[in-house]
Amino acid sequence: MKKEKKVDISQLSQEEKLKYEIAQELGLLDRVLENGWKTLSAKETGRIGGLVTKRKRKISQE
Repeated sequence: MKKEKKVDISQLSQEEKLKYEIAQELGLLDRVLENGWKTLSAKETGRIGGLVTKRKRKISQE
């Protein structure tokens, strides 16, 4: 398996930062940083995607 390059969170777009933030809240960040996003199940990535959408909607309403 190819190692993904180390992520510099300060260089990410707002949406990417949100994705990593939610992965951390769900306890998945360590696995993502070690092995990449591909190691997550469809259920886990779906959960992250759903929460990203929910947060973005909340932010745009404020």
